Amino acid sequence: MIRFLVLLLIPLSLWAGPKSGYEYLTPESRAIQDDDFQNPGMSAVEEGSKLFHAQGEEGHSCATCHGEGGAKLDPRRIAAYPVFGKAQGKPVTLRDRVHICWEERLGNFPLEFDDKNALYLETFVRHLARGEPVNVDVSAELKPFYEMGEKLYRTRLGQFGMTCYHCHDQYPGRKMRAQPLSEGQTNGFPTYRLGSGKVTSLGDRLNECMVSLRAARFEHDSEDYRNLEVYLNARGNGLKIETPAVRY
Repeated sequence: MIRFLVLLLIPLSLWAGPKSGYEYLTPESRAIQDDDFQNPGMSAVEEGSKLFHAQGEEGHSCATCHGEGGAKLDPRRIAAYPVFGKAQGKPVTLRDRVHICWEERLGNFPLEFDDKNALYLETFVRHLARGEPVNVDVSAELKPFYEMGEKLYRTRLGQFGMTCYHCHDQYPGRKMRAQPLSEGQTNGFPTYRLGSGKVTSLGDRLNECMVSLRAARFEHDSEDYRNLEVYLNARGNGLKIETPAVRY
């Protein structure tokens, strides 16, 4: 009897597997995402492509290693981020990888973590894996970081005392302050947000949520942020990458 009652507490959305935010869009908004000529997020892909092919201080570009247009990059590896970085001893996000290559491979002056050029490069690279299922392996080194991320996801935050779980597991499909709630899946990030009119990274979106909850914002390169990204990306395993998605 107790086991049955526990099962009843599991949100119905989890029985059917993860659902992309695309499913919560109107037909008109889906059409914008589906058409690369209409999708405003493609401008970030184009800017990222320019940076990908631009020479760095060491005289070569990202394309020197990864091929013209990123032809040598494996979409499956892109879809596996965050990964465990042995040299770093912690999760390495795709944004982290951009910064590492920018400094160590190209010899460029370090970018601020949330610099728009880093956002453009991340968008371009993840766009190369569009259609590839998210597949973050949390069975080994990433497992403790995944668990800490899940704990944070379920922690009450801010003056409202709400959790990520409340909005995105219990109430997807409803509205909060006139904004439709989705499952909060990350398969479309970086994404173009219709509400702000700009391409938004996952970190920036998390901080927008913190503002809504009147909670302290995350530092983009903080341990909490990385743990949460590990959990969120793995939570959407199996969903196809849509970058740059269109969202509200």
